[in-house]
Amino acid sequence: MTYELYYWPSIQGRGEFIRLVLEEAGAKYEDVARGEKGGRDSVSRILDGVGNTPPFAPPVLKAGNLYISHAANILMFLGPRHKLAPKAEAGRLWAHGLQLTMTDFIKEVHDTHHPVATSLYYEDQKKEALRYTGEFLKSRAPKYLGYFEDILKRNGGKYLVGRSLSYPDLSLFQIVTGLRYAFPKAMKKIEKDIPLSVALRDAVEKRPRIAAYLASPRRIAFNEYGIFRRYPELDKK
Repeated sequence: MTYELYYWPSIQGRGEFIRLVLEEAGAKYEDVARGEKGGRDSVSRILDGVGNTPPFAPPVLKAGNLYISHAANILMFLGPRHKLAPKAEAGRLWAHGLQLTMTDFIKEVHDTHHPVATSLYYEDQKKEALRYTGEFLKSRAPKYLGYFEDILKRNGGKYLVGRSLSYPDLSLFQIVTGLRYAFPKAMKKIEKDIPLSVALRDAVEKRPRIAAYLASPRRIAFNEYGIFRRYPELDKK
């Protein structure tokens, strides 16, 4: 089966968490909006055209006759099918819980540049963004990253769940990498307290399929339109 991923064509966004799993799994998939017949209109059509169960927003994954929305929900579906989640129900639920915590974290990352409203430009809320980001870098980012660091420590130091790579590990790679892009100065300080998370990030980057993906045109570069945005005035040591 070839999966179809529907997400915006010019940003990593929440779709990137799904791309990383598909790439690590070696799964066949089409990033529809980035194809010759795709574009943003293909995403809009999928939001309007799934019968009585339309998704609210992308990402959406088409798997056979299934249309699955929400990144964490999609990852919960893909993980067991591609040996990137525990077999036991308790382990699968634990992995899903970690992913939901990451979802909360990602929302707070996004709010560093859009604390007032997503409908406004960053330039319309710079004062609020500066205040919000100061608190985010001081307390919220260390709290979330410290939590995942503690989970790694409790689990032996290498993986978040079990004794092999799972989809939350790939998501933590994306989060740490994205925060490095957005806040390089602040992350130099924060990373001193999360050595296991940094080691996991570096190990994921070296995995053959992930390394090949990162070096390919399939990987969209970080930019100032996605979740992780670099505005130097927000980056405090």
